[in-house]
Order: sequence, then C-alpha cells, then structure tokens
Amino acid sequence: MLDPGAFIGQIFVVILLAIVVIFVLVILFRAIRIIPQANAGIVERLGKYHKTLTPGLNILVPFIDRVRPLIDMREQVVSFPPQPVITEDNLVVSIDTVVFFQVTDARAATYEIANYLGAVEQLTTTTLRNVVGGLNLEEALTSRDNINGQLRVVLDESTGKWGIRVGRVELKAIDPPLSIQDSMEKQMRAERDRRAQILTAEGTKQAAILQAEGSRQASILEAEGYAQAAVLRAKGDGEAIATVFGAIHAGNPSADLLAYQYLQTLPKLAEGDSNKMWIIPSELTEALKGISAGFLGGANGPARKNASPTTK
Repeated sequence: MLDPGAFIGQIFVVILLAIVVIFVLVILFRAIRIIPQANAGIVERLGKYHKTLTPGLNILVPFIDRVRPLIDMREQVVSFPPQPVITEDNLVVSIDTVVFFQVTDARAATYEIANYLGAVEQLTTTTLRNVVGGLNLEEALTSRDNINGQLRVVLDESTGKWGIRVGRVELKAIDPPLSIQDSMEKQMRAERDRRAQILTAEGTKQAAILQAEGSRQASILEAEGYAQAAVLRAKGDGEAIATVFGAIHAGNPSADLLAYQYLQTLPKLAEGDSNKMWIIPSELTEALKGISAGFLGGANGPARKNASPTTK
C-alpha cells in the first residue's frame, strides 16, 4: 500500500510547483507591458516618476514599478457647452466653442495639472469672455477669425507648461438674444429692400441712357444718310445739267429752236393738283416774237428777194 505520508508529500510538492508556476506567470505578466500606438504610459517606481513608456514592448520591475492610466497622444476635439458672454454694448450672447488640442508631454500632462481637460475648458471660457467683452455685438458676429486667433494664442501659451499644444479654437455658434435676432432680421430685410430699389433704379437709369444714346445715334445716322443722299442727288443733277448744256452747245441750236422748246416747257409749269395759279414769265413775249419772226421770215424771205424795188 501507498504510504499516506508519501502521498501527502507528493500533493504538497504538486501544490508548491503550481504556486511557483503561477508566481512566475504573474511576475512575467507584471514585468511585460505592451503600449498601443499613439499612447504613452507613466511609470512610477516606489511612488516616484521613473520613465515614460513608448508604444511597443516594455519591461518593468514587478511589484516595484506601477503604470498609471495610459494617455492618448492623438489630437483631440472637445466641444464645450454654450457659455453666456456679455459684449461691450451690454448684450448677453451664447457662444459654443470647439477646441483642438494634443498632449505633447505625457509627464507634464500627468504631474503639472490635475485635470487638463477641465483646465482647458475653464481657460477657454475665461479667455472667451475677456476677448468678446471688448467687442460689440456686430464686431463679435463678424470677427470670428480674429476671436479664434486670439483664443488660440492665449490657450497655447497657458497650456504649454501642461504639455498640451492647442492647434485651433473655433466658435461653433454665436446666438444673440431673441429680441436682438428679430431686430437684426428686420434690419437685414430693410437693407435688402433698399438694395433692391437701388438696383432697380440703376437699371432703369441705364436703360434710359442706353435708349437715349440709341435714339441719338439713329438720328445722327439718319441725318448723315439724308445729307449724303442730298449730296449725291445734287451731284447727279449737276452732272445731268452739265451733260445737257454740253449737248446743247455741241448742237449749236438756233434762237427759233430754243424759243420753240421754251414754249413746250411752259405747260409743265401748270402740272400738279396743288398749282391753283401760275405766273407767265416775261420772257414769253420775247419768245413769241422770235417764233413769229422765224415763221414770217421763212414765208416772206424768198418773196422779198424776188420783189423789184419800187420806183420813186
């Protein structure tokens, strides 16, 4: 039979080995620490800062080193609740802010400030009230970039010793009181109506100017056309008269032919429905004398030549 003492001794040895194995596993588990990427761990040895763990595999001294909660080293975005701010013209506006910041020194963020997130929020609120307090409502609504720049500079200078870098501060919303919003809406509506009336008047003015300019140009062109037509007509008449005059001189007409042609032209003076009366030129009698002399000369010329002179 198995000796009870030996059996108890074997059980004791097995339990001891199990305890040793568990102790070794615990030692290994506490000695090896894996830090994820974009995180940092603060190691305290016997309650004092020892080192900062970087991402990857790190070896610690079990039961002596203690790792504080990991710190996120990525850029963080925090939206703070609306804060009431009094402007220079004593109006209360509600402003929402968004802060972009990043922890650059895990040791300073752990030991230089108890709660860096709460500190950033309170610092943002006080700085915002100081900056907006020196502006009136209109300047606060139209100077967001200026306010953002001032907030970022002040926050970055103040949080530098905490191991925090403020990248950007944005004003998400600026809400004035409801009564002011109603007044601003009425003012903007009146301004839009005024601009619409000005644009309409400017359009009417420009249309009238263009129409007058077009009429002037049309009148000038029409007058120039009439002038050119009159010049061309006068030139044509002059050339026709010169041609007729040259033809007449070239034909060497007699006085009888001219008088006869003059008599043929007289009836044209009475043409037209508007001619109620017409005046006979004084040259008519001279023309008649010339014609009669021509006819008489033609009929009696030979007789006079053949007649014998009378005796005294």
